Amino acid sequence: MGCRQIFIRLHGCNLKCSYCDTVSAEMPLNCRIEATPGRGDFKLLVNPLNAEDVAAAASALELSQHHSVSLTGGEPLLYPSLIKDLAPLIKGTRHGIYLETNGTLPESLAEVISLIDIVAMDIKMPGSAGNAPLWEEHSRFLKIASAKKTFVKVIAGENTRLEEIKMAAELIKSIAPGVTLIIQPVSVRGEINKIPAIHLLELQQTALEIIADVRVIPQMHKIMGFL
Repeated sequence: MGCRQIFIRLHGCNLKCSYCDTVSAEMPLNCRIEATPGRGDFKLLVNPLNAEDVAAAASALELSQHHSVSLTGGEPLLYPSLIKDLAPLIKGTRHGIYLETNGTLPESLAEVISLIDIVAMDIKMPGSAGNAPLWEEHSRFLKIASAKKTFVKVIAGENTRLEEIKMAAELIKSIAPGVTLIIQPVSVRGEINKIPAIHLLELQQTALEIIADVRVIPQMHKIMGFL
């Protein structure tokens, strides 16, 4: 939190979460690339881009001043072949390649884990995401991810049950007890903190009874008005 980061957003996802901020199910005709960080001076390139195009766009943004390059989505692990081509082309950030993922595609993660420096893995809470439970997929995923620096994020809303956060914390404890759990208040279409503060604290307290490091952190780029 508070560090500069370059986002490379890949299209499409294997899930349909209720709070998803993906604009369209169809791949856009153009990719928007911000020429100057924070200014909204976007240029358009025709989709789909290849790995060389993406790497060139990222490298134009002074990689040495950035914490990392985030591969995000949608779900970036839908494209393991692209990641294998792209990651070696992106050099010079302070902490490497940061994978932001829904944590449900362990086979794809296994293909690329050697190229990833940091894994930001979601555990999807059925109460807030509206999906069927994915505990088995998350368990297999975390076993692979924990070979690298990893943290787990859950998006919490007013329908997130204490039992769900307990299950997430127990999963972390059983596989990688030193991993940090971040509780992120759900935000929909720019509206942030659509969950009572007392419920957030109850969720955090429940998890802290099981694992040592549990933090409540909202989506900072939305609070600050970036993207």
